[in-house]
Amino acid sequence: MCRWLAYTGSPVLLSHVLYTPVHSLIEQSLRSKLGAETTNGDGFGIGWYDGQPTPGLFRSTEPAWNDANLRELAAHVTSPLFFAHVRAAIGAQVQQSNCHPFRCDNWLWMHNGFLDGFAHYKRPMAFAVEPALYPQIMGGTDSELMFYLALSFGLKKDPVDAVARMVGFVESTGHAAGVDFPFQGTIVTSDGKSLWCFRYSSVGKSRSMFVTHDVPKIREMYPDTRVLSEVDVSENARLVVSEPIGDLPGAWKEVPEATCCIVGDGKETFEKFTPQTVE
Repeated sequence: MCRWLAYTGSPVLLSHVLYTPVHSLIEQSLRSKLGAETTNGDGFGIGWYDGQPTPGLFRSTEPAWNDANLRELAAHVTSPLFFAHVRAAIGAQVQQSNCHPFRCDNWLWMHNGFLDGFAHYKRPMAFAVEPALYPQIMGGTDSELMFYLALSFGLKKDPVDAVARMVGFVESTGHAAGVDFPFQGTIVTSDGKSLWCFRYSSVGKSRSMFVTHDVPKIREMYPDTRVLSEVDVSENARLVVSEPIGDLPGAWKEVPEATCCIVGDGKETFEKFTPQTVE
């Protein structure tokens, strides 16, 4: 599958999060411990908010561990909210338009997982996308199509409801095509202010997802350690990841199965996630 990371908090250099920690996301692109594949070398992407109307986006088909441009960019970009993703391709070609994150206006989207039997119900999924949005789909991944389906179901107004409707549509359409367990994965999306993170699978065994405890608690646990290695971050900072980074046992809590985690304003809330049937 893939590995991803989302950060929100005080502005930090991307390199301090992507490269500095033990078992960083860049390290995971080569040696993942919890992923379905050890190596995630089929491209990468970063998306960041910096006060402009739309987030910045940089994607490449190069392996993240070997890309000098990524290292250079990460050493100069500071952001209060950013996404990073390393890809292990399944089905869709290794090309830049298939690398995460995906962007539409001020929204970003990343996914780790797959739609089982996707080719058998790709057409009805595509037909359910709003006609005005469809021309913006540039790649061939199930992940990007899910993003535009969620946008069609009202992501910008109610992210939780829109993703629940999207997953419900995937499941009902997949079942109609004879697929028993169509959906698998974790998703994170953002409007530049909050993170909406989802962990769900049709079979009930989702890909892993973790969120940091609040910074004051971590500092209490490790009074002699500066959070995020050499960087002091604000107390409202949070990281949501596919796989923990750093070397601070107890700093992470696993997001439960079938859960939506909403992160913003220095706190996170957990809600039971249930797909909705689309009429």
